[in-house]
Amino acid sequence: MHSRGLTLMLAFTAAVTVSACSTRTDAVVEPPARTSAVVVGVDERALPLPGVENARDVGGYRTVDGRRIRTGLVYRSGELSTASDSALAYLTGHDLKVDDDLRLRSEITEAPDRVATGAAYRNADVVGQASPQVIASAQNAGPDLYRAFITTPGANEGFASVLHDIIDTTDGTVLYHCTSGKDRTGWTTAILLTVLGVDRDTVYYDYLLSNYYRGAAPGDTANGVVPGALDAAFDQVDQSYGSFRNYVRDGLKLTDADTTALKEKMLL
Repeated sequence: MHSRGLTLMLAFTAAVTVSACSTRTDAVVEPPARTSAVVVGVDERALPLPGVENARDVGGYRTVDGRRIRTGLVYRSGELSTASDSALAYLTGHDLKVDDDLRLRSEITEAPDRVATGAAYRNADVVGQASPQVIASAQNAGPDLYRAFITTPGANEGFASVLHDIIDTTDGTVLYHCTSGKDRTGWTTAILLTVLGVDRDTVYYDYLLSNYYRGAAPGDTANGVVPGALDAAFDQVDQSYGSFRNYVRDGLKLTDADTTALKEKMLL
């Protein structure tokens, strides 16, 4: 591996290690206020995966045209390196077909996933070609990192590959994750929900649930998330592509047929 790539990987690994070791609040963290589009509550949404953080179902929201996202098809979480045997059994029992890992290869080498029986493992690295400055910002997961989700070479392909896995998996479930299940995973979910037709307030609701599931205090970007970071991603979409629709078409390269297939699979 060339020196710049190694430096980036080591920097990112150090950043996420600091994040993982940061102290969380002892106070009870309340979930964000529900929007009218929320159908499934936080307890129902949570997945019983001991050893896996921030594990939840992506479904259970209404779209702006009144349809509902199916549950039991797409999951999001933190890394699976410490997944318990019972967690793996749950995933196998719920027909997990694809484990999409959004992490750097260095993160994977240090803490490889425990892959459920019957699931295909795939790496969809979305920040491996980011600048050293962006990698250094990963510790506090602010606007620079989120803008890089749109501008980093290879990022579009990584996020799009997850969506294609969801489209192509016709007889089981898909799980995607990063390290903590909040930033790379958070933007992936924001893309998916927006494409499916969920309103922006509800997209933010789902995003901010990471604070609830991870017990993160307000403003704690090491353990949780802040609205300003997601603001930056959506703003960068507009700067780079003019609109979210253009981003999906020209950045992620999803065709109208792709988005139609995604909706047909995911919506009731």
